[in-house]
Parts: sequence; structure tokens; C-alpha cells
Amino acid sequence: MKVRFLGTGTSFGVPVIGCRCEVCSSDDPRNRRTRHGMLVEQEGRRLLVDTPPELRLQLVEAGVRQVDAVFITHPHADHLHGVDDLRIFTLRSEHALPVHVADEYRDEIRDRFPYVFSEHVEPDPGSTVPDLELRTFRDREPFRAAGFEVTPFGCPHGSYTSYGLRVGDLAVVVDAKEIPEEALPLLEGVRVLAVNALWFGNPHPTHFNVEEAVDAARRIGAERTFLTHMTHRLEHGETAERLPEGVRPAHDGLVVEL
Repeated sequence: MKVRFLGTGTSFGVPVIGCRCEVCSSDDPRNRRTRHGMLVEQEGRRLLVDTPPELRLQLVEAGVRQVDAVFITHPHADHLHGVDDLRIFTLRSEHALPVHVADEYRDEIRDRFPYVFSEHVEPDPGSTVPDLELRTFRDREPFRAAGFEVTPFGCPHGSYTSYGLRVGDLAVVVDAKEIPEEALPLLEGVRVLAVNALWFGNPHPTHFNVEEAVDAARRIGAERTFLTHMTHRLEHGETAERLPEGVRPAHDGLVVEL
């Protein structure tokens, strides 16, 4: 199994519009971060985690021609609003594409994209819409997606819950402020962890900073941890030098083999 980091930035992305800071002006491609997206791949099967606004560009860059299922962590715009880019996959298939969302977010997503999900909206002649099948899951109840066994676990994210997932030896946690104690038994034996981290210091009310992300990785006991969902306050090379052994910043396009 391998995980491909499609996008490793926060909702602003990097460069931030109009910003001339060192990171936003950097020539290092590892400092260019699109919004969060990820692929879990094994034996030709692909599970897409989130549909960010740059999804089309990310998938073209990665040379992806097929996606078998989608997992949405939560319905914030930077994790969801590229959903229309799934249209090409359903045009090529005779089947609807399964999109797995938490039960409490089903109606919100349907209401936000009525042209996709409403039975009362028909596409204009000559136009198409994504053929998506919303499938709901509940906290800490395993399900199958793209042939993988996925165990979701809710993490506090302000007034929302962002759902992490475990797939085999991989765990993914994005837009989390903490990992609840009741979720930790589900993460025993995880070898690779992808976890959000905004910046060093200055704790944020709804996201991990780097120190909190590193602490979470230690509690889980992952062999390798990759930081994602990073702001322009983290320069890639400098961040890598400051992190402890076994923890590294991810970057757009990074592929990690498990």
C-alpha cells in the first residue's frame, strides 16, 4: 500500500494570495502547497481522501486516471469544494462513484450541491454532472471503501467534527485539535501517520500546531509521521531540521510506501 499526498496546505494554500513572505516567495517546490487531498493506493485500487478546490490539477499532476471511492473528512470548503472534478470518473464508468461521509454531514452536503444530489434537478442538454452515491458512516464503525477496510474516528475541530481514518497500517488525521482517548485503541500498531500541523508555537483553537502533532504521534506510536495541512509559516527545509527523528513535513506529490 502507498499514500500519495496530493495537497498539503491549509485553506489559504501556499503561496497565500498577495503574500511576499519567504515561504510564499520560495523557489523550493516543496513550499508550494495546494489544499488537502490524498490518495491511498493498493493493487490498482484508489481511495481519495477529500476533494479540495485544486483536485483537477492535483490528479493531472499525479497522472491519476481512476478513483474507486472517496472519503470526505468534513464539509469545510477546502476539503469538499472540488467535488465537481469527480465528474470525469463517472463519465468513464457505468457505475456511480461512492462518496463516504459521516452520517451527520449527509444533508449538509446534499444541500450545498443540489445540482449533484437532488432528484429534482436535471442537467441541461449536452451537460453532465457527477454521478455520486453518498454512503454514510458512523464514528468508529468500520466499513469497506474501494476494497479497503476503513475505520473512521471523529476528532474535535471547533464546532465541527473532522473524521480521521485508519486503513491498514496507515492513519490520517486532518483538521483536528485532539485525538480523543476513545479513538486511541483503534490506532494501535499504526506504522505511518499523516497529521495536520499549522505552525510552531502559538496554539490554535481548532487545529494542531507542530508540537501538538508531534505529541499525538508519540501517543499513537507511529514509526513514521508526516505533517500535512501546513501554513506558510513553515518553510520545508527548516521545518525538517527542527523535527524529531521519525517526523517529517510532507509535500505535494510525496509518495510514501508502507
